Amino acid sequence: MRTKFILVLLIVLCSINVTHAQKFQFGIKAGANINQIEGQQLKQSFAFGYHAGVYGRISLSKTISIQPELYYSQVNHDTATSFSAVYQLSSAKAITFGYINLPVLLNVQTGKILSIQAGPSFGIVTNTNVSLLANGQDALRNGDFSVVAGLQAAFSHINVYARYQVGVASINDVPNQDKWKSQTIHIGLGLRIL
Repeated sequence: MRTKFILVLLIVLCSINVTHAQKFQFGIKAGANINQIEGQQLKQSFAFGYHAGVYGRISLSKTISIQPELYYSQVNHDTATSFSAVYQLSSAKAITFGYINLPVLLNVQTGKILSIQAGPSFGIVTNTNVSLLANGQDALRNGDFSVVAGLQAAFSHINVYARYQVGVASINDVPNQDKWKSQTIHIGLGLRIL
């Protein structure tokens, strides 16, 4: 299912590029993540990670465009003292997992350089550093639905962006356990190729 979704997304982006070459941009992006996951078994602090991937931009008018993206994001987080007891692990001071993120953002140009961005994002969990099992189920859901808002400044072929992303639903998949809600601040650079 995930592979089919990614394949369809890439085909759509390529077909738009062929039919609307003058209105389509494509580039690479990378940056830092500042993550927090709210939950009783997790420390209420921010931790650093990274993200890297690709983006496209489809112009609808002079001031409005759609920006689909596909990128890998690493999430790091420290656990509280109750985490090991609740999830029956001998020692788990930190958890690390990766996401494939698929946001679709609306860009509204507010001047020559600055634009406001907002939209939904879906993240697919790709790996974890610990096997979190309770009652035979994985502790992390396979996906995370979020909303994103932020600013982007475009200078010729370089974009600088800062965004805030907040999870809509709990990413903890263990029944009768604490709800985990994700929050991420993305800061990064994009380089336009097309």
